[in-house]
Amino acid sequence: MSAFTALTSRTVVLRERNIDTDQIIPARFLTTTQRQGLGRYAFNDWRYLADGSPNPEFVFNRPENAGAQILVAGRNFGCGSSREHAPWALTDLGLRAVISTEIADIFRSNALKNGLLPIVLDSDVVDELLDRPGIELSVDVASRSVILPGGRRVQFPLDAFAQTCLLEGVDQLGYLLKQQTAIQRYEELRHAR
Repeated sequence: MSAFTALTSRTVVLRERNIDTDQIIPARFLTTTQRQGLGRYAFNDWRYLADGSPNPEFVFNRPENAGAQILVAGRNFGCGSSREHAPWALTDLGLRAVISTEIADIFRSNALKNGLLPIVLDSDVVDELLDRPGIELSVDVASRSVILPGGRRVQFPLDAFAQTCLLEGVDQLGYLLKQQTAIQRYEELRHAR
């Protein structure tokens, strides 16, 4: 996982509400434990027509959205079953952040463990973003803020541990492994008593 300190990108918009993890990546593609390559299955049933050809109407198939790293979605994003494959698919698709008024807790936890930043903002801000697809936003993890066009800065909640992991580019295990020297020192002192 690479460090995530800041990001400036155009947005891609999915106005739908209640986008569940099976819509993010259908269960039939959960046959691997490899993260790479799952992006081709992200939103599979919306991205492709019955004959397997790309759906030209779907936002991720439109040329103007190529390279966008911030998804703005309708309320209750990531609901449904817990599957780490969902954030894996989204990051492999090129996304680094998802903005909504509500993001399901399990999805939020899985996303943060895998370098995808779930951002919850007030409905008036998200409504503005939903109405303006393709605008450029900046995300600053250190200040926990999104900078809107015109320079307006909007804060978002992010717990300190998740923020540290994102800034350092580590997951929970990676964070613990970085503490190995301090842990060994503690154990030595404890055994010396």
